[in-house]
Parts: sequence; C-alpha cells; structure tokens
Amino acid sequence: MSVDSLPTRATDQRAQFLAQLETSLQQNTLVKLVLSKYRGDEPELQRVVARLVSVKAQPCLSFVYSYKTRDITKNLPLDQALARVAELLPGAFKNAHLLSLTEELQLTFGKQAKSQLFVGKAVQRETPTAEHNREKKRYLALDRPFLTDLGVTDARQVLVPAMARKWKQINKFIEVFAHALNGSTLDPQQPLHAVDFGSGKGYLTFALHDYLSHSLGRQAEVRGVELREDMVALCNAAAARLEHPGLLFQHGDVRSYTPARIDVMIALHACDVATDYALHLGIRSEAAIILCSPCCHKQIRPQMHSPAMLRPMLQYGVHLGQEAEMVTDSLRALLLEACGYETKVFEFVSLEHTNKNKMILAVKRATPVEPAELLAKIEGIKAFYGIQEHCLETLLRADRRFG
Repeated sequence: MSVDSLPTRATDQRAQFLAQLETSLQQNTLVKLVLSKYRGDEPELQRVVARLVSVKAQPCLSFVYSYKTRDITKNLPLDQALARVAELLPGAFKNAHLLSLTEELQLTFGKQAKSQLFVGKAVQRETPTAEHNREKKRYLALDRPFLTDLGVTDARQVLVPAMARKWKQINKFIEVFAHALNGSTLDPQQPLHAVDFGSGKGYLTFALHDYLSHSLGRQAEVRGVELREDMVALCNAAAARLEHPGLLFQHGDVRSYTPARIDVMIALHACDVATDYALHLGIRSEAAIILCSPCCHKQIRPQMHSPAMLRPMLQYGVHLGQEAEMVTDSLRALLLEACGYETKVFEFVSLEHTNKNKMILAVKRATPVEPAELLAKIEGIKAFYGIQEHCLETLLRADRRFG
C-alpha cells in the first residue's frame, strides 16, 4: 500500500511518528527503533531493530534485519535512514516502536489501513552513545592506573587482547558489588571495611578499592588475604607504587584470620570447605555483604545416598557431581537466609569465560528473620539425600547460632 492511499488519520499519525524519529536523531536521544509484524515479500524476515552508531565519525542509523537463521546489518546516514523507515511503513511493517530518552511511541496499522498511535513518556534511561560496537556500561574506566600496572591494559591504556576475559570478570564483579552496596544497610558516610580472601594477583581487590575510593569517593579499608607470600609482596608493592591508601595485602588463611571488623566479605574460588569457613567468618562478623564464588564440592558428594527414583540419573558421575554442587550451595544459601541474609545464587560470568561461574550473594536484612522454617527445609534436604554433616551448618551450630 502506498502512502498516498492511506486514510487521512493514518497519514497524520505516520507523519507524527516519523517527525518524532527525526527529532530523536537530531537530539541524539534515540534508544532504539523496532519494526515488526512484517508483511513483505521475504518470508524469513521477522523484524528490524535500528540504533544510533558512529561510522568513521559520521552519525548513522544501524539497521539489523533479523531473519529466522541470520542477521544482516546495514548502516545508513541519518537522512537516508529516515527515508528508508518511511519506505517501510506501512508497506512492509505494520508495527513500529520508537523509544527515546523523552518519549515512547508505538504506531500500528490494522485492517483497511486503520492506524493507532500510542504516545507515552519514557522512563529515565542511560544516555545512548553513538559509538559503533559500543560496550555495555562499565563500572571502571580503562584509564585507571592499576589496570596498566597489573597488565590488563598496555602503556597507552588500551585493553590487552589476552586480558579481555579478565576485564569482563572485573567489571561484572564490580557491577554485582555496586548493586549489593546500594541495597545494603551500610552508612555511606562511614568508612567501609572489606576483606578479599584468596586475593591472588589482586585484580578484584584493586578494582574494589578503586571503585570505592575513586568512583564513589568513599573512605575504604580493603584487605587482600592470600596464602602465597610472594603474591602478598607483589600486591603490596603495587599498592604502594600506585598510591592506594587504605589498601593492604596480608598473608593469612580464612580459617584463622581474625580481622577487627568486616563490612564486606569476599571469597572467590575458595576450595571445598574453605568456602564454608569464609561464609562463617562473614556471618560471625555481621558483614553487611557477602560475595562468594564456590570452588569444588568434596564434602557432600561422598555422603549423598541417591534416592531410588534418582539413581538411574545419578549413576553417571558427571550428574552426581552436578547434583552434589547444587545441594551443597543450596544448603549454604538457606543457611545464610536463616542467619538473616537476603541471598541469591546466580551465574557470575558466562561459562565461555570460566567454568567457575557461580556466585552466592548475601546482603544483610534490616530486620531479623525467624529461622525455624528455613532450618526445617535444610533438615528435609539432608534427610532426602542422607547427608549427615554440612561444614557451614556445623560451624554455625558450634556458635550456638540456632540454639
């Protein structure tokens, strides 16, 4: 159907939609444009999504044509892009959704070319960027000196290709921590005390301190605790060289380390029951935030008696190992809940980056909880699998945590 054959009302609404699209492009407020309900001659074409990009310093609209089995991208200068959208509506697509920083419009065409235009105010969103192949929001900037010192970036502060996965892990960790911090009961006006167990080369420890002190401007005392003394010396030298006041690395073990105060407890890839000792220390210290990425699950697996219904499935070693991991970390999460924490278990980073990708995040609740129901669930799981002991529960009961 040509534009000339549209009813007057439909023509006016289409013109209003295209005018708003032009305005959002001129003001650089476009978030995205989605064209759907395709009715053209290409049977496998499903929709088109367009976003602002910059190609050779020229603003363009990048059209991604989504087919059933492939995507095709076409970048057009803004004047050509506007003309292209006008060609596609309503001849090829019967639905258009425009999302900008200020408005949200949806234009639909029905039978007999009747149209409807819905106009609403958009919720506040992050300002779009016109950088081609732009990255997701980053909580740390690549120009931070510690990244160069640790080899994540080169002397020109450009990401070293071999460190791309590490850079993604660092940012994901800070993103998770930032959300936890915002939801915690910690007073932003008070100094924050954080301990990172198994700090290794200090990538995350430096990142945490830099985020707190540089990005947020908070007073922070961050300790990295590591068994390898050479790593402790290496990281302390870097902290002194980079002038990170409040950052210190110490030789120690999570089973015996006794800090004066912990607001944030971190233990990534603590092997087997070392994870339980780290969680126990965080709970005992009344830490407001606990971040833990478990590694190995050796204690529970030998105790597990597969229920009769599950034996055909769990006769395969890999499945039994996965089941033991799930049971171990579920009991840890429930015990944290029973101790007054709001707890989440989720994938930290994609498996393509590391096979140790699970994160347990616990944030202290403002009000205590009644643990009886949670403890009953824990006992039910243990009875189902024939588990006699879970390290974290043993440590907590030794403290008379549950009476």
